[in-house]
Amino acid sequence: MIPPEEAARANFYALLARLFYAPPDTGLLKAISAEKIEGEESGLSRAWSDLAQAAAHADAEAVREEYETAFIGTGKAPVTLYTSAYTIRYSSEAPLAELRGELARLGLGRRADAREPEDHIAALCDTMRYLVAEQKRDLAEQRRFFNRWIAPAVEPLCTAIDHAPSTCFYKLVGHFAKAFLTLEQVAFEML
Repeated sequence: MIPPEEAARANFYALLARLFYAPPDTGLLKAISAEKIEGEESGLSRAWSDLAQAAAHADAEAVREEYETAFIGTGKAPVTLYTSAYTIRYSSEAPLAELRGELARLGLGRRADAREPEDHIAALCDTMRYLVAEQKRDLAEQRRFFNRWIAPAVEPLCTAIDHAPSTCFYKLVGHFAKAFLTLEQVAFEML
């Protein structure tokens, strides 16, 4: 059993992984709309409230179309969910090879039926969920993984989602992701 705050972190990572992997169905939209974040008013609680309100009024089919238009597209998608697109500085960098080595070191690897490369933001969020809830890795190791693979892509990815003309529901997913992941970064910096 993990402490409640760690369970909450893991659940947020799981939700982000799910929302970035595929569009939400009606059941997930209902679940999001029913949940409240307890505590003081903050950027995270405001972002969650906005997302929950949007989920309450969202049509699953319209959100599916939005997801496909923004992240899959015909030809090149307007927004990529692959973090390497936001972090590669030199053409000689091989982040996927480095990430695969990191995952192997953590005892993780790509499932045979996985369609997406490991640098998909959904896979990285799910890895963080796993490090928090399943492996119960210490915060220093979680911080190291987060800082290397997620933190550099947060701002450019969320900005790309926010500026995409085809996003409406996913703008709010991006706002929530940015609020949560920024909070994580601040907390890790305090270690």
